[in-house]
Amino acid sequence: MATGGTDMWRLIVVRHAKSAWPDVPDLRRPLAARGLRDAPAAGRWLREHGLVPDRAICSPARRAAATWELASAEWPEVPPVVHDPRVYEADADGLVDVVREVSPTVGTVLLVGHQPVLAELVLALADRDPAAPGAATRDADLDRIREKFPTSAIAVLATAEPWPQLRPGTARLTHFAVPRG
Repeated sequence: MATGGTDMWRLIVVRHAKSAWPDVPDLRRPLAARGLRDAPAAGRWLREHGLVPDRAICSPARRAAATWELASAEWPEVPPVVHDPRVYEADADGLVDVVREVSPTVGTVLLVGHQPVLAELVLALADRDPAAPGAATRDADLDRIREKFPTSAIAVLATAEPWPQLRPGTARLTHFAVPRG
């Protein structure tokens, strides 16, 4: 748990795994076979990198909820999750508002949602300080995110700002990965 100062709060942004396209309303689209393989791989990647969240916020869409279920099944303990309809409908500013509602006592929050808003959120929150350690790698990852934020992609942002004060340009991209099963 972060406590302020130099401690960091972490936001883990996960795009739902690959979905199928049956003749159902968008909210009811299930995961495709590849998504059923990739979602657990995302959970394993998070566990292996010590990034299991304290809390999760998930879109209520079936494909996002299934991604959450399969990923979190890879962890020793499943943190509390809220299936928030705003995650399905929001723009990047709306997602920032959702995250700002999280208590600052929660150190790591995972957000499972959809494109294109997830890439927009990451790009809005991330700083581009050329003097920061690892700036070249970080900037290359941000360029990759700008081009494409694939299904099952994970972006991890660290910030010294507690959730209620989260604002654009105040986070540092620490990880970007696209785990495959």
